[in-house]
Amino acid sequence: MQATAYTFDPATRSGSVLLDDGTPVDFPAAAFDAGGLRLLRPGQRVRIETAEPADEAGAPRITLVTLQTF
Repeated sequence: MQATAYTFDPATRSGSVLLDDGTPVDFPAAAFDAGGLRLLRPGQRVRIETAEPADEAGAPRITLVTLQTF
């Protein structure tokens, strides 16, 4: 699934992305670390992977954030 980086805190290595429908979804440091990235800038297109179960609000639980490649 693709998304756009929305926020990123380099101190905690966590942040959020915007899904293509505009929904913001947070990701934990573990998802960022799994992607092998060192930095993420707001506006970058990223590829995310999700896992079940979703969170209490029904938002996807992100397990991987990496740069979108073609």
